Amino acid sequence: MELITIVTMFALIEYFYFGAKVGIAREKYEIKAPQTTGNEMFERYYRVHCNTAEQLISFIPALWAFGYYVSYMYAAGLGVVYLVGRLIYLNAYIKEPNSRAVGAMLSGIPCIIMILGGLIGAFISYFN
Repeated sequence: MELITIVTMFALIEYFYFGAKVGIAREKYEIKAPQTTGNEMFERYYRVHCNTAEQLISFIPALWAFGYYVSYMYAAGLGVVYLVGRLIYLNAYIKEPNSRAVGAMLSGIPCIIMILGGLIGAFISYFN
């Protein structure tokens, strides 16, 4: 399960990195706290960070459930795909928000697989 812990910690590091990008953008585009609007580029960084927080709510428990009930190796692999997907999502969204689909899919599909796999694995384990 160490690999799942490593992936989880990288997901949190990535999230904090995205938050730092928001802070830098806030300064660069002169968006004073608590404002979250006023410059489109700042809003892009802000939305990526918020969306990543939304994704983490499903990603982390799905990663652990899938790793426990199905395979920690596959969970770690899907987790790496998720992490790469979030980076692609960030870069695409900052350049052109409409181009974020690949990054969204690379982070969303692993979550769906792990949610379903973890749920099925838990049911199988419970009924055996």
